[in-house]
Amino acid sequence: MSVPGPRGGGDFLEQMLGDLLGLMGSASAGAGRQTEMARTLAYSVATGGEPEANVEPIERIELEELARIAEMHVSELTGSPVSPKGTPVEIVTVGPGSWAWHTLDDWQFLMEAMSPAAGEAGSGAGAGSSELGHDLESFEDSGSPPAADLVARLMSTMGPMMAAMQLGSAVGHLARSALGPYEVPIPRPGSRLLLVPENLKRFAGDWSLPLDEVRLWVCIRELTAHAVLARPHVATRFEEMLTNVVRAGAEDAEGIVQRLGGLDPTDPEGLAGLLGDPETLFGTDPSPARRRAATELETVTAALEGYVEHVLDRASSRLLGGRTALAEAWRRHQHDRQATDRAAELLFGLDLGPAHVERGVEFVRGVLDRAGEEGLAMLWSDAHALPTPAEIEAPGLWLERVRLTSEGGSGSG
Repeated sequence: MSVPGPRGGGDFLEQMLGDLLGLMGSASAGAGRQTEMARTLAYSVATGGEPEANVEPIERIELEELARIAEMHVSELTGSPVSPKGTPVEIVTVGPGSWAWHTLDDWQFLMEAMSPAAGEAGSGAGAGSSELGHDLESFEDSGSPPAADLVARLMSTMGPMMAAMQLGSAVGHLARSALGPYEVPIPRPGSRLLLVPENLKRFAGDWSLPLDEVRLWVCIRELTAHAVLARPHVATRFEEMLTNVVRAGAEDAEGIVQRLGGLDPTDPEGLAGLLGDPETLFGTDPSPARRRAATELETVTAALEGYVEHVLDRASSRLLGGRTALAEAWRRHQHDRQATDRAAELLFGLDLGPAHVERGVEFVRGVLDRAGEEGLAMLWSDAHALPTPAEIEAPGLWLERVRLTSEGGSGSG
């Protein structure tokens, strides 16, 4: 449909509605369309819009050999197979664009959490589009400024699409520096390890480190994370926490709609000011529900990062004669990251910088001081054994609860 011509003070608002309608057409296509758009954007950002060359077979072979060595030691140090099924982890070498594409496929459950339920997507989106089209046709015929709730409904309809595009952009930027699959510790289906030789070589060169040592160190790090996140009860709990964070973001979106609903429909400048200022529109503080969900996720993620560091220390002392230079290079790399490199983790309320990792290291150290490796092994034994926000700062409190739960049965919390 056409947008009406100039009508005095409503010019900007009419043009804005025309732009919103175009976006709404994509938003109403459902989760499948949103996923396709997000993947396309992620790939484009990761590759800079240039064709991506295939990885040389020799690089895959070299990484496979190092991964087999790393897998043997990680299995021994963690006390369980890296893959729950006991089969070797498949090493897949990819470029940044393919890493981004596969990552969005693996994170499909997050895309679904950002979109309406399947039934709602089928009927609600179509019905909403029809109603909005009717309202806009009435606006065109009457020449009257649209009600603010019409703009609010347009923004609400576009919400899932905008969230998907935001995720696609964040993953694309992350792919440009990602070394392995768990740059952000999110479970992935199957038993494969996505490694990016191009980024491994750049990291080794930037910090003047031997490439084979970097490759082996990354294999140890990623396989340790995989050994934990591939456990079904851990994967399920992580997915629940991540989904809670994403869904809690709906409260923030509702706040946007409320702000739009409070606008004076005869004041196009007010609408222009709101839509043109992201800080004003979205605000800087998350909703209480999102903050609680993110704190819970941050707690368990810190424990995982601390555990990975512990295994890295032990494995590196065996295989690399220690990891002082590598550890310092990685710490500085994490500290110096640009905002675009951190966008993916920030979407889930996380900051995976050195301070976050050190928080987990202190927790693991506290458990080891009190109960040794046997006590630490309980960390991933059951979903109920994962630490709470209070316990991450008090490993003794966590040990006491887990021991009591172990003696009295699985418990409920």
